[in-house]
Amino acid sequence: MTTRVRRGRTLRQRLLSYITDAVTRLRQAWSILTSAQTRLLNALAMIPPTRNGISRRLRQALADFNGSLGDFSRAATAFAERWAATDLPLIYREGAWTMLDNALRDTSLFTWTDRHRAAITGASAQYYADLTGRISEALRRARVFLRAVQDAARDMSGRVSITQLRQDHPLDTVVYSNQARHPVDAWAMSAVTWQAVTTANTAACRTALDELGVHFVEVRDGNGCGWQTHDSEDKANGTLRTIQDALAHPTSHPHCVREFLPRLDIIGRTNILSGAPL
Repeated sequence: MTTRVRRGRTLRQRLLSYITDAVTRLRQAWSILTSAQTRLLNALAMIPPTRNGISRRLRQALADFNGSLGDFSRAATAFAERWAATDLPLIYREGAWTMLDNALRDTSLFTWTDRHRAAITGASAQYYADLTGRISEALRRARVFLRAVQDAARDMSGRVSITQLRQDHPLDTVVYSNQARHPVDAWAMSAVTWQAVTTANTAACRTALDELGVHFVEVRDGNGCGWQTHDSEDKANGTLRTIQDALAHPTSHPHCVREFLPRLDIIGRTNILSGAPL
């Protein structure tokens, strides 16, 4: 049988198009939110308060912002659904195919077995929940901002600070669990890259075990990158790891460049410790 092997690009290069497209779509969704915030703040600055409270023009601007929240929710949720249901399964298959490429085996050896389907179903569900959680939090913060603008619009003292409102409610950021704020672009690149690389490496490991019968993989990683976390003393690059260890740590940090190679030459050997250098 003639072996069909894809030549040229590395797994990282193959994933780049998925990552770039996903980050672009996330950025576009968030721009709906940030553009709406700018329009509302501009309207608040230009439309003076009235004795009867919020003017009709400003009330329309508030309604327009609320409508933009729905547009953002639909666009961001559509991204999360496509990413989880379509892109991640393709990325999983890409990881499986790359493992077979590196073993000089026919890529048709990979099929969607129950074990592979279970792996991608679990990962997709987890990552979809992560993304929709971020979307829900962005909507919550946007509604807090909307109430703040309404309160400011009712203030007849003229002490409204547009700059302060923007500083207090930066909708172009994502709030992490430690309350640190990060730009949406930085979060999107970090989250999408983490999910893509983790998915592809999980597929590679499961394919090495199930389709190739390999129990050890060789690790390629950044120089100095730790195994469990980036700063771990246990360094990853140029070591041998069991499939079980590799599945437990497919990546160690956002933007990780970790990749696994099959070691068919040591199948059956029992005198190798996981983490041993080459």
